Amino acid sequence: MAGHIQDRWYRTETGPDGESRKVKSDRHGSGLRYRARYIGPDGTEKSKSFPDRQKRLAEQWLTEIASDMSRGRYIDPRAAQITFKGYAEKWLKTHGIDPASQVVVEQRLRLHAFRLLGSRPLDSFRPEHIRGLVSALENDPAVSGGYARNIYGDVRAVLSAAVDDGLLPRNPCSAKSVRPPATEQRRVVPWLPAQVRAVRAALPQRYRPMVDVGAGCGLRQGEIVGLAEDALDFDGGLIRVVRQVKLIRGKAVFAPPKCNKERDVPLPPSVAEALRVHMDAFKPVEITLPWRKPDGPRVSARLLFTNTASGLVWRSNFNIQEWKPALASAGLIAEPGENGKYQSARQHGMHALRHFYASVLLDAGENIKAVSEYLGHSDPGLTLRVYAHLMPDSHTRTRHAVDTALRLPSQPLAAPDPHTAT
Repeated sequence: MAGHIQDRWYRTETGPDGESRKVKSDRHGSGLRYRARYIGPDGTEKSKSFPDRQKRLAEQWLTEIASDMSRGRYIDPRAAQITFKGYAEKWLKTHGIDPASQVVVEQRLRLHAFRLLGSRPLDSFRPEHIRGLVSALENDPAVSGGYARNIYGDVRAVLSAAVDDGLLPRNPCSAKSVRPPATEQRRVVPWLPAQVRAVRAALPQRYRPMVDVGAGCGLRQGEIVGLAEDALDFDGGLIRVVRQVKLIRGKAVFAPPKCNKERDVPLPPSVAEALRVHMDAFKPVEITLPWRKPDGPRVSARLLFTNTASGLVWRSNFNIQEWKPALASAGLIAEPGENGKYQSARQHGMHALRHFYASVLLDAGENIKAVSEYLGHSDPGLTLRVYAHLMPDSHTRTRHAVDTALRLPSQPLAAPDPHTAT
């Protein structure tokens, strides 16, 4: 049995004869008599009180606690008082992710997970509750498959932390009966060169080289907006991707590229020439923003792309006022409706330029590892999952290789048997 049991109705004292004896305490006859105490895995004391005549129950409770500890099934009693929402909010404050990602995770939890699981005590979580979450997300027409997976991943991360903190014996998301939300794998359909040229031509002149950088170097939109003069190595034929512009709760900040992966990307001569012409017509402007988070240290960079007021290009304004009209002009989306608004164009955002870049490299026979490095992906496996279908068709090469390996060398014809000849 772990710990010990305190009888709060009696105390032990030494009598005149030097012998220990029990005497009634000031609490005798009132309140819960027995207090079972033990030291938890985190080094702090835990306790639970029991009424008079239930000392055996207190002993049994301590025995069960010791058994749970030895089997790895121990649950901190605090879990009964902590809800999923309460714990997740604390987890968010200490979770080691960048501020922009923290905002996105907090939003997903608040809008979806808290609504479905927020009031549930941590110690009550079972696989059935996660199956219910998955079912609710899959049946919500406003939640796409990929977004549902992100929500599920956030919940799983919170519950994993609760396991680490001793508030759950195991993560219910790990049960065999639990599966992540289903996703519909959509194949990337890259733009044709003519479509890239049409969108570029429809943009105002000061923004056209943004298309050259996206389609010719594969930079993300935030990396293009944050592209500075010091990132260009015309002599070496490289762009050094070292920063991006991110929005955190409506505040613009400079930040490292996604996954903190700085990279060097080949700078094609055609893109280099377009940038030289652009920099002659629209001089780089020094922009000062906080680093990483809104209250971070302020840093400056001479940005290549600025708005008509020589200020930062705000992604939301650019997408609505410049990008979508260019898409409509190129015939990729419809003209605005009677309300003056354009239709959703997620598959035709500036990310489409990265897809075009990847498709061109793969079609030219560039290896997947190099493509992954230039795109700034976390690993080549991600690049392969997204773009494998764009790699050159290998059916003909496969048929030829196998046929060559299995074909028998030609043999001279045997002479006919004279006894069987007719």
